[in-house]
Amino acid sequence: MASEDQRIAKISSAIRVIPDFPKPGIMFQDITTLLLEPKAFKDTIDLFVERYKDKNISVVAGIEARGFIFGPPIALSIGAKFVPMRKPKKLPGEVISEEYSLEYGTDKMEMHVGAVQSGERALIIDDLIATGGTLCAAIRLLERVGVEVVECACVIELPELKGRDRLGDKPLFVLVSAV
Repeated sequence: MASEDQRIAKISSAIRVIPDFPKPGIMFQDITTLLLEPKAFKDTIDLFVERYKDKNISVVAGIEARGFIFGPPIALSIGAKFVPMRKPKKLPGEVISEEYSLEYGTDKMEMHVGAVQSGERALIIDDLIATGGTLCAAIRLLERVGVEVVECACVIELPELKGRDRLGDKPLFVLVSAV
């Protein structure tokens, strides 16, 4: 446990916080600095892999765009396929979509038809959970086609925005809680 705590402390210290970005009052959690530290980045992937390697997960669904950074190495390490969950009109071919609410308006998330099969077990990965809107949309999209969402995982949680509460009974695993 002490070694895990050291890894999480290293990951946390590698994440840069930028005040007032992209607008005043926002404390932006910048994971690009984490990616510049190979040991901290590897520890991030390793902690997720250690958690999910024996959970019989066949799908790692990554949310655009930073879920695309963490998802593929996790998927490869646990022997699962990686499925990108994209913004509208980014995927060629036939897609299935799910609309979700933003602070002002709505957006959509899409994935390829046939990317997942009914009965598969999925992990949804993103860099950060704030209000939980994108994770909820990803859960609904996967469940609509019969996939069991085992858990959602994020590097960072902004607990004051209560995104975890919106996930209902879906478990959420987070490495770092931003304050």
